[in-house]
Amino acid sequence: MRLFLKTAAAALAIAASAGIARADGELNIYNWGNYTSPEMIKKFEDTYKVKVTVTDYDSNDTALAKIKAGAHGFDIVVPSSNYVPIFLKEGLLLESRPDQMENFKNVDPRWVNVDFDPGRHYTVPWQWGTTGISINTELYKGDINTWAIIFDTPDELKGKINVVPEMSDVIAAALWYKGFPASCNSDKAQLKVVSDTLVAAKKNWLSMEYGTIEKYAKGDIGASIDWNGAAFRARLANPKIAYGYPKEGQAVWMDNAAIIKDARNVDNAKLFLNFIMAPENAAMLSAFARYANGIKGSEAFMPEDMKNAPEINMPATAKVEFLKTCPPEVTELYSKIWTNLTK
Repeated sequence: MRLFLKTAAAALAIAASAGIARADGELNIYNWGNYTSPEMIKKFEDTYKVKVTVTDYDSNDTALAKIKAGAHGFDIVVPSSNYVPIFLKEGLLLESRPDQMENFKNVDPRWVNVDFDPGRHYTVPWQWGTTGISINTELYKGDINTWAIIFDTPDELKGKINVVPEMSDVIAAALWYKGFPASCNSDKAQLKVVSDTLVAAKKNWLSMEYGTIEKYAKGDIGASIDWNGAAFRARLANPKIAYGYPKEGQAVWMDNAAIIKDARNVDNAKLFLNFIMAPENAAMLSAFARYANGIKGSEAFMPEDMKNAPEINMPATAKVEFLKTCPPEVTELYSKIWTNLTK
């Protein structure tokens, strides 16, 4: 039976008070695939009597295009840190003021006054991690900490490489591999080298797919540009999988939950933002997707196997960098490279 929303005044009162576990209606979440804890969603549904629907996407660009097109019906979206400013510039996010919500006190201080959303007026931390390389060590015995595996593929891995379909991560990886600045590089000569490198490397790749954990378990994929939490889950499915930290450099990122400007279920969306800032609920996200989450106190609720996992605990030698939000002229250059690579 479809439940009906209470009056706006009552719903606002609910959003302001974490002690009242009552709401009604629906919530539609648009998020990366295989990234939302079913256990956490069920807890939210049971607590607030809200029916939640989760729809998947495979890249920031896919999400951005869908939201810009309108008539999408979503309430929550989860863009990466370098895409949040683009969503804001396009006027796609609601200023929901997470910084004024009760559970905001749980956000780790280093994730409060972030460059992409100073003071957190629009977003809350979802999860954060790094972009590196997942490798089947049964197939490859060499150095796993280099982008050469992807862009100058050794013979034993040719035809067994996957590359995630995320433009900024892949182009940044190629830039690092060639020794060029990786964040918003506008040097056309360097980008030409990178484009040629990507096109030449592609002949040794098997696929450009999102969500390959099952294929690692079966041994279908030998290596991939991958995210650390996905690598962790792949290792749980296949103990031969290891996560490499490329010595040339790699991206660190944070995905963030935000309310879409034209959301239909704003009050329930605000409840959800506050809900995922509670340590035990943030821990559910991490326990499912296997990434750190940015919420203080969540460690106490984490699975034991996350405490010392090599995919989560970066070595001191890791060379990481937050990718910046690129200006339109750089994005246009990157898009041409990406279109040429994926055609």
